[in-house]
Amino acid sequence: MSIYVYAIVDTDHPLRLDGLKGVGDPGGALRAVEAGDLRAVVSDAPPELRAKRRDLAAHQSVLERLLEDGAVLPMRFGLIGADDEQVVSVLEANATSYAERLGEVDGRVEYNLKVSRDEDDLLREIVEGSEDVRRLNEFTRANPTAQDQKMALGELLSKEVRTREEQEARDVVERLSDAADGHAVSDPVESAFLNVSFLVKRERADAFSRAVTEEANRRGDAYAFRLRGPLPPYSFV
Repeated sequence: MSIYVYAIVDTDHPLRLDGLKGVGDPGGALRAVEAGDLRAVVSDAPPELRAKRRDLAAHQSVLERLLEDGAVLPMRFGLIGADDEQVVSVLEANATSYAERLGEVDGRVEYNLKVSRDEDDLLREIVEGSEDVRRLNEFTRANPTAQDQKMALGELLSKEVRTREEQEARDVVERLSDAADGHAVSDPVESAFLNVSFLVKRERADAFSRAVTEEANRRGDAYAFRLRGPLPPYSFV
């Protein structure tokens, strides 16, 4: 039977998984596949695996419990192996790199930050700060049928928005980097111009959250900061 893989830990991890079930209906029994100094936490894979809320929650619950007790290399939802032998083979082939990664994330958690800005506020800033944008904007208001100028204005606005958002994203990451051990920037989502994950020492988690709050307050009400965490370090494995 194929097996579902949740995470990789080392053999010192207590694997305190009592009361938890894996994916599937009914949820599969959790167990460990061991190879040298590493263990993969697995369960039997259900015949048809889909990203249902129940199974996503079961996957996340296993990772959160593991994270409470030690270093974890979390797997993304849906990773399935052919059998125990294949998992052992992968653990053995990648033993050195997995051990190094476990050392890097030991005692650390991930925080994901998404930052967005009110569109009208950004456009007002662009119009006030760019002579070219202001000139084209005034011309198209006075000449509503001037299609070429309207297109030119749209292209110029898009370029200015992109440039300013990229700069602001770099500024936010730079200002928060001192409070974290690392960061990984992902593609913007859901109207957020910044989608970034930070690797943070557990003992510095409160300090990091305060730094995010201070940065949000510094930028004002036109910005929305959405911080999620602590999370398993998905972005750093």
